[in-house]
Amino acid sequence: MLKFIIKTHKKGTIYSKPHLFLLNKGMNSGKPQKEPFTNSFVIIFERDSDFDTINLTAYALWKTKFWHQFLSGSVIPFLRLNDVRKEFSTKVNQEIKDHKEHVKNVQTLKLLEQSEKRFNENLNLINDMRRVILFRYISK
Repeated sequence: MLKFIIKTHKKGTIYSKPHLFLLNKGMNSGKPQKEPFTNSFVIIFERDSDFDTINLTAYALWKTKFWHQFLSGSVIPFLRLNDVRKEFSTKVNQEIKDHKEHVKNVQTLKLLEQSEKRFNENLNLINDMRRVILFRYISK
């Protein structure tokens, strides 16, 4: 069982243990990131090796819009800390029950992330070449 603490991030706070930030306001609530958001919760955990599990769970919950059902507020929706603590703990514990499947999913997602990065780099190179060719065409 993973041990972690979820609390509200205060600007300027430096965390010595491994941590991850979750956006807590707006329609992107629950979005995980290594850098702090202005309005965010912080998940502090014990070991660096737990990062993959916690990050994968946070990413999956955000990407599947799991947190939308817990949003409150009429103008700017936001997540409540108690909802995040309760639901996130439940989901992390469910995920680590089948450890082999979890490790396989983490490896697959890392490979997909690398492929996406290479694809975006190639796309940027194609766009750069297009600009160079068009610039040559215009400068004549």
